[in-house]
Amino acid sequence: MRLAEGEADRIAEFLGVPVRDFIADSTELLPGRDALGIRSLPTGECIFLDGRNVCRIQPVKPRQCRGFPNAWRFPGWRDVCEAVEVPAS
Repeated sequence: MRLAEGEADRIAEFLGVPVRDFIADSTELLPGRDALGIRSLPTGECIFLDGRNVCRIQPVKPRQCRGFPNAWRFPGWRDVCEAVEVPAS
């Protein structure tokens, strides 16, 4: 999950850890090597997802997460996501 500018700082503050520790422990360089993203588990799930529906950083989760799946869709997203689709306005 790509982190936009300032999001690492907000998440680190929410977790009560120095931003450098959050970056070292919870992020990875994305394949394009142009941004950081939240580290995933070997299963592909976010490291901040507890169980199937609980985000441990819900109040400060990245913009890309907040828009899922309605802001970005992929074939079969309904099969893997329990989010409720919001009709386009």
